[in-house]
Amino acid sequence: MGDIYEDCSFHPVLCTEIDDDGAVVLSGISLIDGTFPRSCDAQYCAPVRIPVEDVMAIKNDLPAHTRRRQAELRAVGRETE
Repeated sequence: MGDIYEDCSFHPVLCTEIDDDGAVVLSGISLIDGTFPRSCDAQYCAPVRIPVEDVMAIKNDLPAHTRRRQAELRAVGRETE
């Protein structure tokens, strides 16, 4: 808890809960728009830890960040929504 991760919608999310009932599920609050709960299953979503220093750059241009991350995931063969 307290770490920042990137969820499936490429939002930086402050982790407020970790559910470890066989599969690890992270839940938290979006640092983009304050929506919650935002949850990702580590087995299926593969959330990525984000350094706090990157959060403001992402917040300033979420669409550009999303496009970049989608291109990165396509390049390694991971499909995105």
